[in-house]
Amino acid sequence: MKQINEFLTHHVGLNTETFEKIVFTVLIIIFLSLFRILVLRLVWRNTENIKTRYQWKRSLSFFIPTLGFLLIGAVWVKAFEEFGTFLGLFTAGIAIALKDPLTNFAGWLFIIFRKPFVVGDRVQVGEHTGDIIDIRPFQFTMLEIGNWVEADQSTGRIIHLPNGKVFLKPQANYSSGFEYIWNEVAVNITFESNWEKAKALLEKIINELEEDIPIKAQKEIHEASKNYMIYYKHLTPIVYTSVKEFGVRLTVRYLCNPRTRRGSENALWQKVLLAFNAEKDIQFAYPTTRFYTAGEKN
Repeated sequence: MKQINEFLTHHVGLNTETFEKIVFTVLIIIFLSLFRILVLRLVWRNTENIKTRYQWKRSLSFFIPTLGFLLIGAVWVKAFEEFGTFLGLFTAGIAIALKDPLTNFAGWLFIIFRKPFVVGDRVQVGEHTGDIIDIRPFQFTMLEIGNWVEADQSTGRIIHLPNGKVFLKPQANYSSGFEYIWNEVAVNITFESNWEKAKALLEKIINELEEDIPIKAQKEIHEASKNYMIYYKHLTPIVYTSVKEFGVRLTVRYLCNPRTRRGSENALWQKVLLAFNAEKDIQFAYPTTRFYTAGEKN
């Protein structure tokens, strides 16, 4: 042992204390790496759920480096109390130089613990809307919907946003709490059309399409009311009547899942077109301009 100490001191330039710290550091890294692999294998063996696997992998990616930093820091500093003092001074020193990264990291902590959204949620943050596909310490990533594509469908673009956005921009969550949104489809018919028959047809069509959703939505509201002050008196579809300058507007209002909004509109319009086409006293209205010559009979 004495010979090893002399060799390290004279030939390598390391004293015994430094060498021991290096050995402990390597052992900590190996142990934490093996621990991460073991946990992931257990998770992969017990579940095939992609979201669960992702959450475990992402959580370990944050937890293992943090734990390693603390353990290795405790090894290289004489006393852990001194390490805490050093860490405090170091943090204060970089606070000014790294304002934005620290804000983003604070935003990450807010997202992790307060959970305004999680991976898989459909959200709108400021002017950006999409499905959350990744959350990291300094930024979160969403798969964009909308923009130049109609009815909340995917554009195919991936948007990376800094976590600090959660402190500056409002967040609208389509999925958390109450998993349905209200959608409206306006159907315009002429003043000469039988608007009462048209309204009855629309009510029949939408009630057939949405037969099971009010029951499911009622259960969702019951669960959501445990965390939020959510209250709806009516969950069944309804058709509102209003008058525009070019005819009568019948607005169909109904509940749908955020990810099936376009599909629900497609199914509704197909049935409406077929139903109205079979009725001679119902005609669609649209903005038109008519010109009359002086003295012409209407």
